[in-house]
Amino acid sequence: MSSDPQAFIPYGRQTISEADISAVKSVLRSPFLTSGPAVPAFEQAVAAKVGAHHGVAVNSATSALHIACLALGLGPGDRLWTSPITFVASANCGRYCGAEVDFVDIDPATGLMSVQVLEQKLQQAQQEGTLPKVVVPVHLTGSSCDMAAIGSLAERYGFEVLEDASHAIGGLYQGAPVGNCRHSAITVFSFHPVKIITTGEGGLATTNDPVLSQRMRELRSHGIVRDAERFEQPAAGSWVYEQQQLGFNYRITDIQAALGLSQLQRLDEIVAERNRQLQQYMELLAELPVQLLEVPKDVLSSVHLAVIRLQHATGKQHRQVFEGLRAAGVGVQLHYSAVHLQPYYRKLGFAEGQFPEAEAYASSAISLPLFPGLSGLDQQRVAAELAKQIRAFAPEFAV
Repeated sequence: MSSDPQAFIPYGRQTISEADISAVKSVLRSPFLTSGPAVPAFEQAVAAKVGAHHGVAVNSATSALHIACLALGLGPGDRLWTSPITFVASANCGRYCGAEVDFVDIDPATGLMSVQVLEQKLQQAQQEGTLPKVVVPVHLTGSSCDMAAIGSLAERYGFEVLEDASHAIGGLYQGAPVGNCRHSAITVFSFHPVKIITTGEGGLATTNDPVLSQRMRELRSHGIVRDAERFEQPAAGSWVYEQQQLGFNYRITDIQAALGLSQLQRLDEIVAERNRQLQQYMELLAELPVQLLEVPKDVLSSVHLAVIRLQHATGKQHRQVFEGLRAAGVGVQLHYSAVHLQPYYRKLGFAEGQFPEAEAYASSAISLPLFPGLSGLDQQRVAAELAKQIRAFAPEFAV
C-alpha cells in the first residue's frame, strides 16, 4: 500500500495473490463453473481447518444464516435473540423465517453480547414463557463471544446456538478454532471481500450434526433431493429429483470456491498480520482519549476490524471526528449502528433506551483502517489525523 499522504486509505480491502488468480483461471479452463468439484473441496477444507465435521458453502453469509435458522426449525411463533451491535443480517435471518426478533445488550469493553445480560433476560423470559428458540451471538471484529458460558445457558434454557462468526474465521476460543461448534449447533462465516479471506461474495456454515448439514444443503438448492432412497414418490428414471420443501438458489460457484481454497492457505498469515497491525494501533493511540475494543481472555481474534471508542466525546463530537477523518482521506466506518434503531425495527416497536450500552457504543465507535498490506506509515498517518480531529474539541491532547 502506498504511503502517499494524499492517498485515500480505505477501512478494509481484499488482498489477491498470483496464486489466487491462478486458482480462478484453472476453474475457468475446466468443465465446471458452477457446482463442480471445487465447492465440496472448499467445504471440506474449511471444515477441517476449524475442526468441524461438515461445511456447507453458499452465496453469502446472510444466506447461510437464513438456511441455518430454517434447519434449526425456526418459524412463526418462535423467537430469535441476537446482539444489537451487528450487521442487520444477524437479526433479519429470524424475520425471514417469520420469527420474532429481540436483542441482548453488549459488554461495553468488548462490544460482544453480554453473558450477564443474556442470563438475566433468559430468567425473565422463562417466567414469562417467552424463551428464544435460537440465540445468535456475534463475534464482533473477530473476537469470539464467551461460547462456553452461552452454551451452558443453552443447555439450561433449551435454545439453539447459532454463531455469527462472519468476522472470525482464523480466530481461536480457549485454544480451539472458532467454528468447531463445540458450544453451538451451527457457525456461519462470511467471505465478503473485506473479510479475513474472500470468495468475492460467499458464506459457509459449519456443523457437527449430519442432519443439519443435509437440511442446509437441500435448502441452498431449491429444497431438492436427489437420493432415490429418500424419494416420496416412485422414481420414473435415474434423472429424477424431488423438491420436498421450499428452498432457495443460494449456491456458490466453483470460481468462488477456488478463490476461497487459495485464500485459505494464507489464513494464519493474514490473521497474524492483522494482529500485528492491531498491536501497532495500541501503541500509536496509547496517549489519546480512545479505547480499542478489548479482546477477551482465552481469545485470539482474527481482527477483522480495529474499533476504537472515543472517550468523553458527545455525539456531535463523534460525528465531527468521523467526518473529519474521512475528509482527510482516512476511510473510517461505523460497525455498527444499533440494529434495533433501524427504521424497520422501530416499526416493530423498538425504541431508544432499550439497549443503552449498544446505543452508547454506536455514538462513540469508529472503525479504523486495517487490512493486509496497510503500511506502518499509513497507520501513523491514521493516528496523526485522529489526534488532529480530537484536538478540535480536546486541545490538551497534542499528540
